Amino acid sequence: MGHRLTAVRVHDHFRFVPSSFWYGKPSMDPELEGWWQVFSLAVCSGYERMALEPFLRGERIRVASMAHTHGGFQQGHSEGHAATLEAVFTRDGLVHDQPGAEVALPIPLPEDPARPPAGPPWNCGGVGEPAAVVQAVVAAAERMYGSAENAPDAVGWLLDEEFAFGEPYETTGEFLGDLADAVAHQGTCTDTTAEAVPFLTELVCDDSVAPGSRLALLGDLLRLAASGPAAAVSSADRVTALGCGWEESAAEYLTRRAIVSELPRLLSRWEDESGAVRFALAALTAVCKAHDQHAPSMLATLPAPADSSRADVVSLMAALLSDDREGLVSTLDRLAAWRYREGRRPERGSSESGTVHPSSPHPRRREARDHSGGVIHRNRVYPVPLHAAKQLDLDHPQYRRSAPPGEQGDEAADE
Repeated sequence: MGHRLTAVRVHDHFRFVPSSFWYGKPSMDPELEGWWQVFSLAVCSGYERMALEPFLRGERIRVASMAHTHGGFQQGHSEGHAATLEAVFTRDGLVHDQPGAEVALPIPLPEDPARPPAGPPWNCGGVGEPAAVVQAVVAAAERMYGSAENAPDAVGWLLDEEFAFGEPYETTGEFLGDLADAVAHQGTCTDTTAEAVPFLTELVCDDSVAPGSRLALLGDLLRLAASGPAAAVSSADRVTALGCGWEESAAEYLTRRAIVSELPRLLSRWEDESGAVRFALAALTAVCKAHDQHAPSMLATLPAPADSSRADVVSLMAALLSDDREGLVSTLDRLAAWRYREGRRPERGSSESGTVHPSSPHPRRREARDHSGGVIHRNRVYPVPLHAAKQLDLDHPQYRRSAPPGEQGDEAADE
């Protein structure tokens, strides 16, 4: 299958290695005591990274099903320069060592199918100059809280003297990124995230903030509202393997509840907003499952020509808002058809780490590779998150920054 290195170790192996930092320390994941982990390094070369994406996605889906069959689940993956990953690969428990091995890629490489035609372009205005946006955001913070001492932790830094006299931002996107990270570090809701929701709502409704920046902030609210459902998806394989239930974290629940309480104010501006903002508002309403009586008429005003990709996404919103499970299935079928999903080829993928149930007679490999760090799970039958209204309509304005360019040269996956 072309893998270069494979190792099998008991979970938390480094807790039993005297030279390790983790030696003797309590397990960070006690639920997996007695389970096995499989680590594997695979190398692909000869193509730019983005050209490999459909193939790697198919491999993830294929091995996700295989791993579930043997009671295991994926625990992580990463990518980088092949020589570097090979040098740092821990050899403890090594069961396979094939120097110079590379994955034999199919010829031709699979490609994603042609997407449906997009809807008409959005006109949402620019994000504004960084200095002007910073000034408007700080003014809103002063208006709401007066001083840093009275502001939530995620907002107080905007009213601090150190911020006022600090280096100016070069781009508006950089500032909006810092603000989003302060509210939810790396997209993770914390105990203080919910407290910042009224402030984000104030900014979305503040006409002194550039229209494009207001849209970006609305996108932040959308991502926060979807964080709980997204966590359910990302943990589905683990929950299934452990045979336990899943509970939304208190921070995710409180954040979504705070957003639901702000929805009436956001939706009251519907008639005055651009099509792009309306689209994001409709998506937010669907994610929050806010059964607004005006929702059907709101969706009808969105420019979504029949047989367009945007029409599929609007159908997803409608199905979520009406709890139409039959309509949801047919809509997800259409959305899933946008991506190459072959996952039943002979085993030839690239793998990183997996966890295997201790009752399994033979440790089974859990394989995955993905530049974005996403995870494909058995329970995620369709590669479409609940906030697909934002993620999937690629003709919609980008809320933050463009995706990183594809890397060139050797590609490898390891954990």
